[in-house]
Amino acid sequence: MSKRIGIASDHAGYQLKEELVRLLRASAYEVIDFGDHKLDADDDYPDFVVPLARAVVNGEVDRGIAVCGSGVGACIAANKVAGARACMIHEEFSARQGVEDDDMNVLCLGSRVLTQEFAWKLVTIYLAAQFSGAQRHRRRLAKVAALENK
Repeated sequence: MSKRIGIASDHAGYQLKEELVRLLRASAYEVIDFGDHKLDADDDYPDFVVPLARAVVNGEVDRGIAVCGSGVGACIAANKVAGARACMIHEEFSARQGVEDDDMNVLCLGSRVLTQEFAWKLVTIYLAAQFSGAQRHRRRLAKVAALENK
């Protein structure tokens, strides 16, 4: 199970991020908060999500959680970092399967489309899931990694 978790949000995701930080710490996770560290309507999600994604890829944190209003912008920004495998998740199956089959390492959530309770449920599923390491999944991930290296 992942224990060192990075988290980031823009202004739209700020309140949900703060609640997730509280819940993660109460659940004995070590949390690295990449910001924003205050509610600022003029902030931009790439400024926080990209450093988070880099930290995941560099092994500074085990997994990442990125929050914006819809989850879309955070997902787009995180996936620009080679080695980040970010996905916007709004249902339970993909929170688990994305890790098990696709080695998802950044969970992207939309604060305007999820309740805090359901977002926490998705986070717990995501963090409990483990990559299966099956050969077919490794083969597919190698093909994705090859695209990043072109």
